[in-house]
Amino acid sequence: MSPRLFHDSQYDWSRTVDSFWETGRGALAPVDAPTLSSDETADVAIIGGGYCGLSAAYHLARAGIDACVLEAGDIGWGASGRNGGFCCTGASWLGPEELVDAYGESEMLAFYRAQIESVRLVDDLAAEERIDIARQGDGIWTFAHKANRFADFVSHVAVLARLGVPARTLSAREFEASAFACSEQFGAQFEPTGFGLNPLAYCLGLARAARARGARVHAASRVTAWRKEGDVHRLVTAGASVRAKRVVVAANGWLPEDLHPTFVGRVLPLLSNIITTRPLSDDELRAQAWKTEAPASNTRNRLAYLRMLPDRRLLFGGRGDTSGRPSGGAAMKALLVRRMGEMFPAFAGVEVTHSWRGFIAATTRLTPALGELPDDPSVSFAFGCHGNGVAFMTWAGRELASRIAGTAGALPAPLRGLPDPFPLPSLRLWQLRALLLRAWFEDEFR
Repeated sequence: MSPRLFHDSQYDWSRTVDSFWETGRGALAPVDAPTLSSDETADVAIIGGGYCGLSAAYHLARAGIDACVLEAGDIGWGASGRNGGFCCTGASWLGPEELVDAYGESEMLAFYRAQIESVRLVDDLAAEERIDIARQGDGIWTFAHKANRFADFVSHVAVLARLGVPARTLSAREFEASAFACSEQFGAQFEPTGFGLNPLAYCLGLARAARARGARVHAASRVTAWRKEGDVHRLVTAGASVRAKRVVVAANGWLPEDLHPTFVGRVLPLLSNIITTRPLSDDELRAQAWKTEAPASNTRNRLAYLRMLPDRRLLFGGRGDTSGRPSGGAAMKALLVRRMGEMFPAFAGVEVTHSWRGFIAATTRLTPALGELPDDPSVSFAFGCHGNGVAFMTWAGRELASRIAGTAGALPAPLRGLPDPFPLPSLRLWQLRALLLRAWFEDEFR
């Protein structure tokens, strides 16, 4: 069994995540997702009940393929129920020029096209399945934390224009007039593809839709062993097992490296932390010239991401600590509170009602990974959405379902197959610390 990288508390699937979204779970329609208690068979067994696994189950069921989802915690326990609710592009940490250098222009455009399609897919699913996702805004802001970062927007806007998305850049004055005042902004870009949502409401709605189409969904059913018996996979839980001819691994930052040796070292999990404030007053919002409902993030490598929620709470997030210990969570909360006050002086000292964290997942190539294992094509996978999984993982689940059904086209090259593993996988946290130190240096001095 591969050792866990972070503190054991980050893998306690019985623990309720203390997120703002979780406090509203009781007001959302429940999901019929009983713990697996007797042996079952399926065409496809899916490890992970987040956006990717549920989207795969939903689309498999629509294609008449029997799918069974096994989730270790409650539905939405992982990143799919606790993220910031940004439905947008941005599933890679490579810019357009870097993607062209690595894969060529046509493949870069195909990758961008898939990401744009992924945002529209979430909108379409929510409408078709009548999922109330608490949709907010009609676009996404990215603002420059230094004057020299404004140039980064030009190539991104140009690529989107080629694909029919009328993104635009704004000066610092124009951004403040359109969005909000901030002590750290030197202009921005606006991408009219994307919006905010309630991530847990969307995840639970996707689970209900998958169930309604005929998929089986089991919560509190962590896979503890995975055996191959002839041409059939057996996934074992504490209470029973599922036998299936195909398996989909859809666990992203919680990739089950202990279950299959091929996945060891394939992702670098990073903690991302979020705080939410109490509802803000008219005077407080006016003091920051707040006008937008669209989510926003800045250009720091250790980015800040934020959005004003429907009840006028500010959600404010950033990258987390490198241990996962409870003390690290407390320290990150304090840091986010301080950074929020520095960027938005009118909100300094405002009560923070919730603070939580969870994993995002990066790969060595800085793009997502999607496909089948080269030595066993009966095992499909998708992981490494680099902190933008609401839309992309929904699309990835549909893509995996299409590939299993035999109806998929060619994948964009940046997504194809397994990424190289990280060197010396057991030392990934030290690699992460080095990367974060480099990110801080570049943010401050370049």
